[in-house]
Amino acid sequence: MINVLIVEDDPMVAEMNRFYLEKVDGFRFGAWAPSPEEALKLLDREPFGLVLLDLYMKQENGLELLAEMRQREWPVDVIVISAASDKGSIQRALQNGVVDYLIKPFEFGRFRDALVAYRERHLLLRDRSSLDQAELDALTRRTAETPSAAQLPKGFTRQTLRAIWQAIEASTGESFSSEEISASTGISRVSVGKYLSGLAEMNVLEMDQTYGTIGRPVQRYRVVAGGRSLIAAYL
Repeated sequence: MINVLIVEDDPMVAEMNRFYLEKVDGFRFGAWAPSPEEALKLLDREPFGLVLLDLYMKQENGLELLAEMRQREWPVDVIVISAASDKGSIQRALQNGVVDYLIKPFEFGRFRDALVAYRERHLLLRDRSSLDQAELDALTRRTAETPSAAQLPKGFTRQTLRAIWQAIEASTGESFSSEEISASTGISRVSVGKYLSGLAEMNVLEMDQTYGTIGRPVQRYRVVAGGRSLIAAYL
């Protein structure tokens, strides 16, 4: 579980961010800091993996807190959640290494996508001693920079893709087949097979071909490292 510190001076907004956070698997609400000063105290005595940081606060600008965190070289990542949409604030935040920047007001889907992408990055870096170019590209490409983010592959519909992806996420095994996803979604096996094959071409899934008892090949799929970050652009 990734331990999260919410830095936000408005208690109602902080509670909403906590509510959203607890709807995403893999994260744990650790603490709330209503001011940069309190955030520094908490960061100094407790290990956090991620900070959700507001920039506009009454006592101090969140950018100053961000700069102080970087100066102290704390191993913590930051996602900005702020109404600050001016070029200067965004540029300074990016220069100080924030992993994402959400402008208020935002939809839960955008918040979820940011956390899912971060979670995948966190797990990949935790579990691997080195990365190949494809894995590194999956980590560094931003959803907004992906040209296909607004354009699905030919023959795909967003509604069907979401249904299939939800079934993939709900599958209990390490791998799955088109027959299994078809059974859980009610979508024809042929259509599911087309989507799974397309996701494999997009480097979201990888496919293994095995042979059953009567010699018929069975294609089974699994989500690749970084695959969830890539699919978020299409959902």
